[in-house]
Amino acid sequence: MGTVPRMLTIQQAADETGLSYGCIRKWCLENRIVYRKSGSKYLINMGKLKDYLNGESEEGGTQDAEGNCDIRRDLL
Repeated sequence: MGTVPRMLTIQQAADETGLSYGCIRKWCLENRIVYRKSGSKYLINMGKLKDYLNGESEEGGTQDAEGNCDIRRDLL
């Protein structure tokens, strides 16, 4: 049996990464990052978000080149 992924709310993920709430929410709505919806809450898979921010995911690399979000990699 695999390990249970670490899942955080958008606000918790924003606090941990230094990204804005709006940025992470936008990435969820655009299906750029892996999340699950539980009721009205979005739960972010932090392992997959970290991979996405480091350009290691299938979804593509970071999106800061387009000016979408400032990424503070020192927190990851």
